[in-house]
Amino acid sequence: MRDAVAFKVLTAAELAELEAGSFAGSAADRRDGYLHLSTAAQLTATVDKHYAGQTDLHVAEVDLEPLGDAIRWEAARDGQDFPHLYASLPLDAVVAYSPLERDDAGQVKLPVAG
Repeated sequence: MRDAVAFKVLTAAELAELEAGSFAGSAADRRDGYLHLSTAAQLTATVDKHYAGQTDLHVAEVDLEPLGDAIRWEAARDGQDFPHLYASLPLDAVVAYSPLERDDAGQVKLPVAG
């Protein structure tokens, strides 16, 4: 069974775009033709690989159900299936977001709604 939610890492400028209604994607997303998302289990490795040394990052939790067929699970890093969004990310599909923080073990903390 696939995860019902996924996570998108955003810079402050990208978060501001999302808060205005929707997010069309980072430069890497636009280059690849889809928005890169990660499951909770994949999130820390994604941050470590693609955002190392960056500050002022945020994590958005995305409800995948309303995105329907725009979500495709495709093999990527280490052969793992990742959720890819072949559309802009609408703000109403985001259930929570927060600044990127890590726990004592170095794992990225998930945003908490409300």
